[in-house]
Amino acid sequence: GIDDQTDILRSVRDYISTKPKYKSKYYNSGYPDDEYGVCTDVVAFGLKGAGYDLMQLVNEDVENNKDRYQIDKIDENIDFRRTKNLQVYFENNSINLTVDTKDIKQWQGGDIVIYDGHIAVVSDKRNQKGIPFIIHHAYPGQLNYEEDALESFGKILGHYRIS
Repeated sequence: GIDDQTDILRSVRDYISTKPKYKSKYYNSGYPDDEYGVCTDVVAFGLKGAGYDLMQLVNEDVENNKDRYQIDKIDENIDFRRTKNLQVYFENNSINLTVDTKDIKQWQGGDIVIYDGHIAVVSDKRNQKGIPFIIHHAYPGQLNYEEDALESFGKILGHYRIS
């Protein structure tokens, strides 16, 4: 009964409220089912809570567009947990938006932002300049998952909105 952006944001906050520990692991079920996670899991659980099974969606896109992905052996349990694959997926299946952080009206809570080797969800919380925070899981020992780091995390490679 609510819009996808709000639903994604609510689901991301539900996930980070569990305070997952940073550790990259392989899961036979695809989705982490313990106290661990990485940056891609923030996005995956955010979308899952909004009704989008990212594991299934990425696997279908890989099967239909093998030439766009650099995957030697398809493994649906891990392919959706790799930032480079998610960038291809979002390029193929979502609204591609500006990477200019000065165009703050284009950045909405629930958007996806991809950096080199990292992915995050855009927050609806903003700093004094109006630049939104990001919600992400970047490193072991991370205390705050929602941070004023959109501009400082690194070069932004993509900015997407679920359509």
